[in-house]
Amino acid sequence: MPPLPAAGCGVRAVVQRVSRASVTIGGRVTGSIGAGFVVLLGVAPGDGPDHVTWMADKVAGLRVFPDEQGKMNRDLAAVAGGVLVVSQFTLYGDVSRGRRPSFVGAAPPETAVPMYEAFIHALKERGLQVQTGEFGAMMQVELVNDGPVTLILERP
Repeated sequence: MPPLPAAGCGVRAVVQRVSRASVTIGGRVTGSIGAGFVVLLGVAPGDGPDHVTWMADKVAGLRVFPDEQGKMNRDLAAVAGGVLVVSQFTLYGDVSRGRRPSFVGAAPPETAVPMYEAFIHALKERGLQVQTGEFGAMMQVELVNDGPVTLILERP
């Protein structure tokens, strides 16, 4: 498997196809879905609206749900799937030196929050049902990975 590009190269997401998922903050469930995707989203300092649009189009259009023949051929809309979006700055953790991750490749909150919110809005504009965690909060994410199907998406 080729290595991921260097930290700070563009919006990054880990997408998992799930049969169900939820996020809990302080004992309170803030979002939950049935079948669909959990999207862990990381934002880099130079990311802008075009990065968000690209990622929303890619996530909405991924054809990884089975059709009648069991082939991965359907997208979220075709299966009425939901999306649980969780902010994940640790996707930019760099452990190339030492054992403690450096997060200098992750966008600061003043950049990341608007991009995170724009991504959620872009998914909703595409007709998807979206649930979320809370940016910057300590969250417990529970999911049942279906398949398993896990994809890493990145737009430099």
